[in-house]
Amino acid sequence: MNQTLKTIILSAVIGGIAGGAFTLIVIRQPQPAAAPTTKQLIEEFYLVENAVHVSPHGLRGKMDKGDQSFILVDLRSPQEYEKEHIIGAINIYAYRDPNTSVYEEKDRIVEAFRALPKDKDIIVYCYSTPCMTGRKIGKILAENDIFVKHLGIGWNEWRHFWTLWNHEHEWRTTRAEDYITKGKEPGTPKVRELPSPCGAGELGC
Repeated sequence: MNQTLKTIILSAVIGGIAGGAFTLIVIRQPQPAAAPTTKQLIEEFYLVENAVHVSPHGLRGKMDKGDQSFILVDLRSPQEYEKEHIIGAINIYAYRDPNTSVYEEKDRIVEAFRALPKDKDIIVYCYSTPCMTGRKIGKILAENDIFVKHLGIGWNEWRHFWTLWNHEHEWRTTRAEDYITKGKEPGTPKVRELPSPCGAGELGC
């Protein structure tokens, strides 16, 4: 066998070994995860919604019963909080004044939330339903292992659009004014005997 033929055969063998090794490496590489199905995305969406969002109607019902299993936090400025706020809410402000956010004051905000009782649900609210303040503060807190819930509406809907989210038959038996207060103190919700269309348990509103 001449030298040229030996070289060709040797090159083929080496090439085959190298190709096989490369194929093996490629096969063993972690494969990208399959894209979630529509069903999985829908399931995850509702799991997140139920874990994070709090029904304002359900919250009002808890207030009527004197339930103390939660702490409501108003994220608006001290000026706006003192003018009026949802009764029972404390103020951990994310706005210095109505026009100036202070998201950069993370240490103050995180420590204020960290000091709250650990055995109660913490529920935040800000200006309106589309307001991003609650979501931004929630993200900051989650990054620091503090997990809060989000009221499904904001101050504007609670104060000025009472009939938007309360059941129609309740419009004459409840008033926004009975669930708001003024000043630096949170105030205490009044216990009321009102019928509720909400069921009890996990699927109650």
